[in-house]
Amino acid sequence: MVSDKISIILVSELREDLQMAGMIASVGAVSGNSVSVLISMNALKYFLKGASDKAPVAGHMGEMLDRKKAPSFKTLFEQAAELGDARIHPCSMAMDVLGVEWRDLDTFLKEPMGLTKFLDDARGGQVWSF
Repeated sequence: MVSDKISIILVSELREDLQMAGMIASVGAVSGNSVSVLISMNALKYFLKGASDKAPVAGHMGEMLDRKKAPSFKTLFEQAAELGDARIHPCSMAMDVLGVEWRDLDTFLKEPMGLTKFLDDARGGQVWSF
């Protein structure tokens, strides 16, 4: 049996990783998949209200994304939440470490979630990590 469940763990601060995770979330969600994203570690800072989406690049492709005016990774995640079945959660542990509250985060993020719950929900589906 093929699962229609896609789970993404996002921890990187690199533009290419953030971009690919956003692309998988948005395309997966608008294609009818159930998508769940846990944003943690170095990635969470980009989802604070008013935070820049200018992430460091790892190489040439990251530079090209800017030059070609590709949609930002934050736009892709927001579209995934608005246009498809994507639930995007901040990691509760990362929030504690950073000292941020849920109200400090972008409004398209769902309630905070811990890794244990996320992994339990991901059971039986695809799991991607960036």
